[in-house]
Amino acid sequence: MSRERRSNEVDMLHGPLAKKIFMFALPLAASSILQQLFNAADLAVVGRFTNPQAMAAVGSNASVIGLLVNLFVGLSVGANVLIATLVGRGERSEIPDAVHTIITLALVTGVIIMGLGIALARPILTLMGAPQEVIDLATLYLRIYFCGMPVIMIYNYGSAILRSRGDSKRPFFSLTLAGVLNVLMNLLFVIVFKLHVIGVALATVLSNCVSAGLILYFLIKESDEFHLNLKQLKIRKDHLLQVVRIGLPAGLQSTVFSLSNVVIQSAINSFGTACIAGMTASQNFDFISYCMTNAFAQAAVTFTSQNYGARNSKRCHKVWMWSMFMGIGIDIILIAFIMLGRHQLIRIFTTDPEVIKFAMVRFKIAIVVHFICGTYEITGGALRGLNRSMVPALISVLGTCAFRLLYVGLWFPAHRSLETLLMVYPLSWVVTTIAMQTAYFIVRKRAFREPA
Repeated sequence: MSRERRSNEVDMLHGPLAKKIFMFALPLAASSILQQLFNAADLAVVGRFTNPQAMAAVGSNASVIGLLVNLFVGLSVGANVLIATLVGRGERSEIPDAVHTIITLALVTGVIIMGLGIALARPILTLMGAPQEVIDLATLYLRIYFCGMPVIMIYNYGSAILRSRGDSKRPFFSLTLAGVLNVLMNLLFVIVFKLHVIGVALATVLSNCVSAGLILYFLIKESDEFHLNLKQLKIRKDHLLQVVRIGLPAGLQSTVFSLSNVVIQSAINSFGTACIAGMTASQNFDFISYCMTNAFAQAAVTFTSQNYGARNSKRCHKVWMWSMFMGIGIDIILIAFIMLGRHQLIRIFTTDPEVIKFAMVRFKIAIVVHFICGTYEITGGALRGLNRSMVPALISVLGTCAFRLLYVGLWFPAHRSLETLLMVYPLSWVVTTIAMQTAYFIVRKRAFREPA
């Protein structure tokens, strides 16, 4: 094995697991949290240097972006599983074709979602009931954001390729550099050039170009099977089908999940601009908590995939246990710090008393118990690593999405308050966790009775 491979690849098949999982997940968690903080910088700059309407315009797009993006980003889970399984089986000669198939898929899906996003931006925002005073600005932000979708897809799929071999450090470096540039451009475009919503959208697109460019550079400079040659981009059918088989259920799950959040966002919109701004600001701390547990879910996917390819049942189960123990434990500590400092933290985004009042409601109901979400995310990651992507997708769709739609459609109208609406989050997390844990203990035994 070459020196370059030794420095960028983690041996997931041998030796103690705890330290390797932690060292793999830590840069991934840090990069995801940084990404969220850099996205939050859009809101902070707009909230502090413009007005609540501009802040609501940026924030009202979060669920729409998730709805259109998550289907295609979900396919990157399949990319991760495909290559990690090939590594576990020792079929490294298949990796070059897999790499070129995945990057080609990223470009194609990026162009598709860019077109859909630009065309559907205003109709979707109108359908969601975005207030008239923010819909023009929200549409403008959304259309500029979607112009950057090809590079966003390249970053996500390219990062999945690197993570499949245990390299979560270079995606972290790429995102960190791009994020710093994003913040600096936000300040320049909004404060100096007075571009407001246009400025934060342009800063996001340009910073994503930087992160995607670095990922492409790393892959092109690889000297082993992970080397990318842009002249050899192509799609190999069997690899594409494998990516779709694993990634499509994950993408559909995320899309339906985002659809349920669009419905919730529509209900939030009915409480007015200050509520939208408050929910948008406080939601950033939901995302920070999610980033932590999702990092260990990604670790569970990658480590389980390699060991499943090597047919090591006991090691796969140890991956799940260590990922759960560390992921949930660290997230609880993180949430405790967030709750203790919530009154100071929210003022990063806004000093408007009405907006802060609405934000505090979300802290007390949803954010304080957000670690529950991680229990089913990490378990779902382990199931995907076992090539059982449809199982966690169905459970999440029924336990989270269907439950939320029924709750918002039936219970909320009869007991209309913001507190009642936000209770949909912890209730759906508990339901989904019970179902996911049950499924894991049933499925993991069956998985090793069948060919990998």
